[in-house]
Amino acid sequence: MRNRSNEPRAGRSRAVRLDAFGGPEVLTVQDVPVPRPAPGQLRVRVTAAGLNPMDWFMTADDRTASRFGLTLPAGFGTDYAGVVDRVGAGVTGYASGDRVFGAALSRAVADYVLVESDGDISTGVAHLTPDAVDDRTAATLAIAGSTAAAALAALDLGPDDTVLMGGAGGGVGVFAVQLARLAGARVIGTGSPSTAEFLRSLGSEPIAYGDGLIERIRALDAGPITAAADLHGTDTVQVARQLGVPDRRICTIAARVDGIPAANGATAGPEALQHIAGLIAAGKLHVPIAATFPIDEIRSAVELQSTRHAHGKIVIDL
Repeated sequence: MRNRSNEPRAGRSRAVRLDAFGGPEVLTVQDVPVPRPAPGQLRVRVTAAGLNPMDWFMTADDRTASRFGLTLPAGFGTDYAGVVDRVGAGVTGYASGDRVFGAALSRAVADYVLVESDGDISTGVAHLTPDAVDDRTAATLAIAGSTAAAALAALDLGPDDTVLMGGAGGGVGVFAVQLARLAGARVIGTGSPSTAEFLRSLGSEPIAYGDGLIERIRALDAGPITAAADLHGTDTVQVARQLGVPDRRICTIAARVDGIPAANGATAGPEALQHIAGLIAAGKLHVPIAATFPIDEIRSAVELQSTRHAHGKIVIDL
């Protein structure tokens, strides 16, 4: 990542923008004015932005975008990390030079982002980055980390649990598997055969998804499955029910099923991300970075991310 002065050059900066909703082909890097913080806002000089499936999902078409309150022209990306370079009037708890990470809905892949000092994902939110956590790693935490924390809170795992995690190799799974292991639970994670070694590296026992999953689980001689998290759709929910897992100990993050708790970043506890960042700083949790791209290669980065075959997180360097 390149170093830059705190003062924007000629009042201009770069941002990934969309003038039409669609796939990676609609993403362009545009020259935009440097934003000025209003009272209560921070301006962050972004050094890294992490990609999530929700980034391209919610900008794919008009109807989906409207559900998230997005209109054209729009920005892109939500997770960011960087350095506070200016604070608006009335801001407390932050100062110029502070390293921060957080979320700014569909506008994080940009040289500068404005966030509220006490905001949320819609207005932008910032957390102080621990010294031992680098910016690329910090840029992966907001969406996936908070969603994983919410899922684990819904399941309330402990040492007596064996949890089935569907889609364990995805962006949320990277965090959910490790958090479950830190809680003492045994983790059986589904994925493609090519993800087996990656899942083992996270602490999961890998198992191939698809037809015959129940039989493969029983062949593991894992004992009773006591909890399940479906991190992709609803297939794991159905398997968990067939294995006798009660609905109250199953959760989803990407779909809704009657009777099943749904978890997402908005339901995470207020200290969830700081807790995860602390675990990373202490060396207890690792975030694998699958690939990094410069901002000018945003289309290639999104194409790779949308395949969902990357083993780890994808980060844009700014």
